[in-house]
Amino acid sequence: MNVIDLDDVWRIYAEGAEPVYALQGVNLTIKPGEYAAIVGTSGSGKSTLMNIIGCLDRPSKGTYLLNGIDIKNRSDDELATIRNKTVGFVFQQFNLLGSMSALKNVMLPLVYAGIPGKERKMRAELALKEVGLENRMHHRPNELSGGQQQRVAIARAIVNRPSILLADEPTGALDSTTAGEIMDLFGRLVVEGMTVIIVTHDPETAGRSNRIIKVRDGKILEDIVMGKVS
Repeated sequence: MNVIDLDDVWRIYAEGAEPVYALQGVNLTIKPGEYAAIVGTSGSGKSTLMNIIGCLDRPSKGTYLLNGIDIKNRSDDELATIRNKTVGFVFQQFNLLGSMSALKNVMLPLVYAGIPGKERKMRAELALKEVGLENRMHHRPNELSGGQQQRVAIARAIVNRPSILLADEPTGALDSTTAGEIMDLFGRLVVEGMTVIIVTHDPETAGRSNRIIKVRDGKILEDIVMGKVS
């Protein structure tokens, strides 16, 4: 079964006198364990596509199945539950709480999921170890480098073991060396079986994936499958 299955998906915003066609008849399938990059310029529709995939928005027309679940007519509460269990999010700005340690930041999704305290701590420690920050668990964000902060954000995104990791310009605020380290980490997660989807305008970042989906004017212009991540 596909992780993601979009069939003739449109997203139309009724703003002002003329509607805005952010997505126009998008067809896309992504299998478990793929490492895909959605690329396009500002206004191309790539962020709208990410929002649909991540259940932050709904299609205006068409069908979206996430792990076989039809998303379109779900309530906001149902979407939130599906999103929290299935999708981890990583953003350009790390969105960490400055008053909390790395460990407590990573534990937050588990609090919302109702996981007991002892298990929360254990799972958060394992996630931080997975991203190589076992020696920085009790540091606050302002005591960490940009790359370390992004690793904390990734640990927070994977602590619930989602089937999909969605990353929106995850290396945009990082220098090239640190960006490469973050991309290596994504590659390892894919090898371990996670589906990773990156939204980026940067060809070098996109080139680290094994599939490049080019979006323009709300349509998929090109879909290029390359070699496997190793």
